[in-house]
Amino acid sequence: MHAPLASPTVHSKGFGWLAIIRIGLVQAAIGALVMLATTVLNRIMVVELKLLAAIPAGLVAWHYAVQLCRPLWGHASDKGGSRTLWILGGLVVLAGGGLLATEATLMMEGNFPLAFALAVLAYALIGAGVGAGGTSALALLASGVAPERRAAAAAVTWIMMVGGIVASAITVGTLLKPYSPERLIEVATGLAAVMVLLTVLATFRLERQAGHFRDAADDAPAPDFRAALAEIWHEPAARRFTIFIFVSMIAFSMQDLILEPFAGLIFGMAPGDSTKTVGQFHQGGILIGMIAAGVGGSAFAARVAGSLRPWVVGGCLASGAALGMLGIAAVKGPPWPLEANLFVLGLGNGVFAVAAIGSMMGLAGAGETTREGVRMGVWGASQAIAFGLGGLLGAVGLDLARAALGEVGAAFQLVFAVEAAAFVWAGLLAIKATGAGAISASAREGKREQFA
Repeated sequence: MHAPLASPTVHSKGFGWLAIIRIGLVQAAIGALVMLATTVLNRIMVVELKLLAAIPAGLVAWHYAVQLCRPLWGHASDKGGSRTLWILGGLVVLAGGGLLATEATLMMEGNFPLAFALAVLAYALIGAGVGAGGTSALALLASGVAPERRAAAAAVTWIMMVGGIVASAITVGTLLKPYSPERLIEVATGLAAVMVLLTVLATFRLERQAGHFRDAADDAPAPDFRAALAEIWHEPAARRFTIFIFVSMIAFSMQDLILEPFAGLIFGMAPGDSTKTVGQFHQGGILIGMIAAGVGGSAFAARVAGSLRPWVVGGCLASGAALGMLGIAAVKGPPWPLEANLFVLGLGNGVFAVAAIGSMMGLAGAGETTREGVRMGVWGASQAIAFGLGGLLGAVGLDLARAALGEVGAAFQLVFAVEAAAFVWAGLLAIKATGAGAISASAREGKREQFA
């Protein structure tokens, strides 16, 4: 039996929109640096160095695996008294990992064993930097923003992170023309320096503006991890949403590591061109889709709970349809309108992503047996596992399909078809896992547990 959460206690006004945007700039810096490792270096390994796609996929999956330690870093920032130091430290580690990953990638052609060992270390640093800096930034956001503004603040910061990915992809893609290893080092160094400086400026004296919003239940003994996990899994609504998050994020991430190689191998694009095209049209589509869902789906309003299911389902189905079209592009080649196809895919991805965030926020506060933080932690872990597994499945699936079918176009077509089917499945799961009905069910289940 658990006591119900008391009403939030507010000790100050907390962060205004300018402060929220400043935290969004931190997220943008994180997105830009991660883009270098997961997009640019991935494409160079597969296309220029002709390595198996499973190699960069494994490295990216490793950086997600390292992020499973996010709760530890979050706890450390709670005890440390200064989240700003953890944010800055995380960004420095992330930037250093990105530069080391760049050097390791360029070494793979001459001394692969040593280069791969350095790459493993580099991607571990990238994962640790994202985990420490990103978790502390979101913790600062959660503790410094009034409860009624948290969903909107989360949506804004995620949109800005995608905006950082888009802007950096276009900039890096432009600067990498013509491509050379020396130019890659210069561009990576410049990107790292600018993003660290941006983080320093964004966080300067920011923490002192934070409010102090907490629930009275914070003072009650918290269940251990196994007990909390059991409580969540016992709730049908929470369990369905966990499964939905896992399936949808696998579908979402399967394309991440193969889009740039796809543009290079099927459409003959140079490294700079593929980075710019994927960043401008796919990530740009994601950004527009996020804004559309945020405004049209009321993700920025208080009525999130009941309005987002059509956007989640529609985003999943649109993503599946766009991937089906990419499967056709894989065998048609350059006559296909790749840019438009990537934009439609990004649009569906963005609509689904923000609508899922809004639904997650609504469900997190619906149950009464377990704190919001525990629920978000479980769903965050599900997302991290799915991202790492999805990228690996996409890349390894491509390698196996190429070996079995003997044609690169047919191999891409098969992988895109599997990913499209996963998105359709996620859309069907979302019908019961999101919306007002799911939230009401979670709340009812919580009350039954409370008074049992």
